[in-house]
Amino acid sequence: MDTVELQVRTGGREVVHDLTGACADFVRSRGDGLLHVFVPHATAGVAVLELGAGSDDDLLAALGDLLPADDRWRHAHGSRGHGRAHVLPALVPPYASLPVLGGRLALGTWQSVALVDLNVDNPDRTVRLSFLAG
Repeated sequence: MDTVELQVRTGGREVVHDLTGACADFVRSRGDGLLHVFVPHATAGVAVLELGAGSDDDLLAALGDLLPADDRWRHAHGSRGHGRAHVLPALVPPYASLPVLGGRLALGTWQSVALVDLNVDNPDRTVRLSFLAG
């Protein structure tokens, strides 16, 4: 299995960060197999969705409705509402497995791979890409 780690700077804001290009570069010329994308953080997730047409902002808005940044959270260190970021991986898992055919991601026409991060206290993220040849 081939693995590489990406370092992603998300800054101090909620973000849906596009990983598609980095994923495509990693699998290029590797043949058929599976790409596993994993975020080794307790407060981030990986989503497959359309980006750039408003869906990324819609996702952040929906997560804001589901997981408000207020004082209801028992996990209460860090910025206000920080505990919600620890609930995020139950809704947006920290991983995705994607088919690779002929060295290309086999995504649908409008699908992209994204890091979803609500944790404004941790601006630096690691994303692990692992390719398992088929």
